[in-house]
Amino acid sequence: MDKFIDKLIDSSWFMKIVALLLALLLFSSIYDGSKDLSDNYVPGDQDSTTIHNVPVKGYYDTENLAVSGIPKTVDVHISGPKSLLQQVKIQQNFEVYVDLTKAEIGNQKVKLRTRNITDKLEVTIKPDTVRVDVQEKVTKEFKVEPEFNSRAIQDGYIYETPVVNPGMVKITGAKNVIDQISYVKATLNIRNATNRTVSQNAAVTVLDKDLNKLDVIVQPNSVLVTIPIKSSSKTVPIRIVEKGTPKAGVSIDSIKLNVDDAKITGKKEVLDKTQNVRVEVDISNIDADTELTLPVIISDGITSVDPETVKATVNVTQQTDTQASTSPNAGTSNPVTQVNKSISNIPIQIQGLNDNYVATFRDPVNGKLNLDITGDESVVKNLTASDFALIVNLTGLEAGQHETKIVVNGPANIKWTLPKETVSISISQKEA
Repeated sequence: MDKFIDKLIDSSWFMKIVALLLALLLFSSIYDGSKDLSDNYVPGDQDSTTIHNVPVKGYYDTENLAVSGIPKTVDVHISGPKSLLQQVKIQQNFEVYVDLTKAEIGNQKVKLRTRNITDKLEVTIKPDTVRVDVQEKVTKEFKVEPEFNSRAIQDGYIYETPVVNPGMVKITGAKNVIDQISYVKATLNIRNATNRTVSQNAAVTVLDKDLNKLDVIVQPNSVLVTIPIKSSSKTVPIRIVEKGTPKAGVSIDSIKLNVDDAKITGKKEVLDKTQNVRVEVDISNIDADTELTLPVIISDGITSVDPETVKATVNVTQQTDTQASTSPNAGTSNPVTQVNKSISNIPIQIQGLNDNYVATFRDPVNGKLNLDITGDESVVKNLTASDFALIVNLTGLEAGQHETKIVVNGPANIKWTLPKETVSISISQKEA
C-alpha cells in the first residue's frame, strides 16, 4: 500500500487532478450565484452627483385613459460609494417612473419612483411627488380653420375662400381638455407679398378660448392649405369730360371713343367707390374733325387701368365765310344769335355713395335745381332737362352732414349758371 501511495504521489497526473479539485472546492466556497456582482464592492470614499433631465415614464391604461401633469424630465440626486456612483453615472440605465395602473379618475398626488439602481446608493428625486389629472380618453373630429396674414396679399389682388385638405382632423385627449377646445387652426407663414395662389403644409394648433395651446394628440397633425389669389378688378364706363371753350364759329357735334369701358384694378374698398374713369378732351383748339389719343384718367387708389389710352374722334361743324356773309348778323361782332333759357327742376344725381349708407338732401330739400343756359338760339330752343346732368360725388364720405360741389354735364357750346355751386346732404347708416 505504501508503495502504491508513493507511486501516486510521484505521478504528475495525480498531482494535477488533486490541484483541480482543490481549486473547485475553493471557488464553490466563495461564489454565490444569487448575489449581484455589482453588490460586491470595496468600501471607499463617499461622493454625490446630480443627473439632470432624466425622462419620466408613466404606466397607465393608455387605451382608455389620458393623463396630464406627468413631468417630461426630473433631476435625480445620488450619493454613496464612489465606485458605484461612477458606474451609475456612466451607464444611466435606471428608470424614473410613476405607477398609475390602479389610479382612479380625477386629480391626485402621486410619488415618483426609481428602479434598476442598487440600494447601496441614496437616491433623491426632485420633485419626488407630482399632481396628475387622470381622465377618460376621448376622440372627436374638428374642422380646421386656416389662418394667414391678409396683408401679405399684394395691392390690387384679393383672396378667395381658402381650401383645407383634409378639412377635418381627429383630436384625442382627456375629456375635460377636449371640452375646452375653441379653435383648431392651421397657420400659414407667407413671408413676402404675393399675387399668386399659395399652397402650403401647415401644422394644426389646438387652442382654448384664451388662445392657450392644449395638450392633445391631433391626427393628422398637419394639413395642406391652398389660398386662391386673383386680381381685384371691375369694368366701369369711360366718361368724356370736355375742357375749354370751342373757337368762335366752331360747333362740337360729337365726341366718340373707340372703347366705352375700361377694366380697373385696385383694393376692393376703392373699387366699390369707383363708378367710372374719365377722358378729358380739350376742345378749345379744335377747328376740324380730329382724332386724338388720350390717357384714361383714374382716381387715387386705382393701381392700373386697361386700356391706358383711348382714341377720341371729335366731329365739328365750322361756319364758312359764305354762311357768315349771309347770316342776318353778318358783319357784326356776334355772328350767331345768343339766347338765354331757364330749365327748371333738374334732378341732382348721387354717385359714389357707400352701399351701407343712405343720403338725404337738406338744401335743396327736393334734390332739384334750376339751370340757366346761354347759347346759339337754334341749339338752345331744343334743349330740355334730359340734356343735362347735375352730379354730386359722395365717394369716401362717412355718416354726417356735408357740403358737396355740383358738377354739370351738358351739350358743348352751351354756357350754364347754377343758383348755387354746392348742395347740403345728410348721410346716415342704413337700417339693418
